[in-house]
Amino acid sequence: MSTTLPTVTTGQPIEAPTACEPYDVGDGITVVPSYLPVPGMGVLPANSFLIDGLEPVLVDTGPGGAEDGFRQALRSVVDLDDLRWIWLTHTDPDHTGSLRWLLDNAPNARLITTFLAVGKLGMQFPVPMDRLYLVNPGTTVTINNRQLHALRPPSFDAPETTAFIDHTSGTLFSADSFGALLQSPTADAADIGAGDLADGMALWSTIDSPWVTHTDRDHFDRTLGEYRAFGARRVLSSHLPPAHGLTDQLLDNLARVPGSEPWVGPDQGALEQILASVTA
Repeated sequence: MSTTLPTVTTGQPIEAPTACEPYDVGDGITVVPSYLPVPGMGVLPANSFLIDGLEPVLVDTGPGGAEDGFRQALRSVVDLDDLRWIWLTHTDPDHTGSLRWLLDNAPNARLITTFLAVGKLGMQFPVPMDRLYLVNPGTTVTINNRQLHALRPPSFDAPETTAFIDHTSGTLFSADSFGALLQSPTADAADIGAGDLADGMALWSTIDSPWVTHTDRDHFDRTLGEYRAFGARRVLSSHLPPAHGLTDQLLDNLARVPGSEPWVGPDQGALEQILASVTA
C-alpha cells in the first residue's frame, strides 16, 4: 500500500514540527501525521491515529510545536463533539501537544490512560477525574465492537506507556516502539529500503530506549516472541509510517538492539564548535 503526503513531499526539508494532512490506512483507521526535525539525523514521524465508529477514538494528541496544524487536521476527520475517547499512550510532549485543548473542546471525550500517566499530567494541569478510564497492560477495552487490548510495548521511554492491539483489524498501536529516524517523510514503511529501515530503527531505539542496549537478550527475545504470536498484520507506531505486512521484519530489526552501543549525544566541545561555526 502506498500513500502520498499531500502537504509534505518526499525530500522536502523539515525545519520545524510540521503537521500533515490525514490519510486512511483501512479498517476505519486514519493517520494524523506530523514530522519532527532532528538536526543532523533526518526527521522523526510523530503520528496520532483516529479509529472511526459510533464512538471515535483518538490515539495521542499530536506534538507540541505543531498544535495549529494538528488541530486543523483533526477537525477535518472528526467533529470534536463526536469524539468519545482519547487513548494517551504516555505523557511525552510529542504525544500530548493538544491534550489539554481537546479536554476543553471535545466535551464528550474520555481519557484512556494509566494511573501513573494521570499523576504526571497532574503536574501540568488538573485532570478531570470523572472523565478518566484507567487501564494497565492486560486490560481489554471494548469500543465500537473492537477488542482493544492494552500491552506493555517491547521498548519504551516512559514507565506509564501502554500500547494496544485491536484484535478486530489485526492492528498493533505500538506507541514509541518500532519507531525509526528517516531521511525524509513518507506515508508507508514499505517505501523505506530494508537497510535504511533497520538502521533507522536501531538508532531510534538506542536514543529513545537506551536500556534495551544492555537488557538480557533472552528475556527480550521472549518478549518479541509474544508479539510475533499476536500475528498483527499492521503496525501503527507513533514514530514510523504505517507498516503493512512487515511485523516480522520490524521485530527482527528490534532484536538487533540488545548488545549494541547506546547513542551518545554531542558534548560541550561539540556545542562550542557549532556555535563558532554559526558565528563565523
